[in-house]
Amino acid sequence: ASGARYATESESVVFWNKGDTAFITEGAQGETYSNCEIEVPGQEPRSSYASSTMGISIKYPKSYTLNADYQYLGFPKKPINGVKALIPATMATGTNLSMNDTGVSIEQLPRAQSCTGDIFIVDNVKATSVTENGVTYSVASTSDAAVGNRYEETVYAIAGSKPCTAIRYFIHYAAIENFGPDAVREFDRTALLAAFDKIRASLVVTATSTTP
Repeated sequence: ASGARYATESESVVFWNKGDTAFITEGAQGETYSNCEIEVPGQEPRSSYASSTMGISIKYPKSYTLNADYQYLGFPKKPINGVKALIPATMATGTNLSMNDTGVSIEQLPRAQSCTGDIFIVDNVKATSVTENGVTYSVASTSDAAVGNRYEETVYAIAGSKPCTAIRYFIHYAAIENFGPDAVREFDRTALLAAFDKIRASLVVTATSTTP
């Protein structure tokens, strides 16, 4: 079988790995780690985050900043708790993209009876059903503009999840026409969304129920 085995000279500590699974023994004790992140040359390594409170785990680029105490404040007096991975300064520097709030958040509405994307959006929007990689999402989106700034939000609520769990893409950028020639370049939307999609695909939801 393919894999690798490493051990100390006395064999007191042994490390095995095969694929994305690792097993470590130290004396009589053993521990298994699954879904390990394997660094690929040319690709940015990722960090992992897990919350027993939310019952989730995600992987995100190491250059991103994680806010484990994040709250979405779009609804007056009704903040939505979650965790958010913010883009790094290097992704925004020299472009019209804002690094202050652009990122991906995982949010939950424990009391929601029906888990749909529109309940995470302030505006009155209609959600649509999308299935990707075996996961069915209820997707809703909105956009806004204010004083030369543009805001775009897309919410992927996991259909049937309890507590109702959703992934929010939040993109904040300045109108490119407000800048002089060659002052900044327009941000790479395709690359940004690809990075966000990868974070969303990494989400594992372990929670199946919630306290009212």
